[in-house]
Amino acid sequence: MGETIKLTSKADGFSVGAYHAPHQDARRGGLLLIQEIFGVTDHIRELADGFAADGYEVIAPSFYDRLEPGFEADYSPESVQKGVGYSTSTPWDQVAGDCQAAIDVLKVRGPVFVAGYCWGGAATWLAACRCEGVTAASAFYGRRISELKDETPRCPTILHFGKSDASIPPERVEEIRDLHPDLPIYLYDAGHGFFSDRRTDYHSDSAHLARLRTLQLFHRSAGKAEE
Repeated sequence: MGETIKLTSKADGFSVGAYHAPHQDARRGGLLLIQEIFGVTDHIRELADGFAADGYEVIAPSFYDRLEPGFEADYSPESVQKGVGYSTSTPWDQVAGDCQAAIDVLKVRGPVFVAGYCWGGAATWLAACRCEGVTAASAFYGRRISELKDETPRCPTILHFGKSDASIPPERVEEIRDLHPDLPIYLYDAGHGFFSDRRTDYHSDSAHLARLRTLQLFHRSAGKAEE
């Protein structure tokens, strides 16, 4: 249902491609949806369409366009290695500028929310901490949040982690909890990538509960923003 648009990054003026899914029925707000290391794949576009069906106007930027325009990877070891390489070659300041470009497009029509997965979970945390105009954020299994844990979200934010996620040891989650004791952190009986039905760690019950909590956060935060 979506289309490809261009965003002008606030970091360097680069023209970033993005998938844009218009909201259906009444508009509940805008949503910046942030990719995994695999790029804006069919899975990310499907998630965007799903949120659009819930009433959100969604923009999913292609954060690796400077390295490979339109990058999409599968889950093979070679693709994972390439995606990891692109993620570590993408500076956080640049990511924040790309996020702000999407937020600025969305915020003229109402509240803006952020959700992201894997690498995008850390980028969601970054947007919540650094970007202007974010109403609430929901970050899924962001391993690299630990690099940014000393920064504090400026909006209501929730985090989701799998209890058996081998890539995010429990002590990393506890470090975040210790620094941000009032931040809701939800732990699920699942591994890494539990929200993606393309991955072996997909866990339907955990994914449904995390999505419900995300939508509840967005709805609650939008109401407070209107007060």
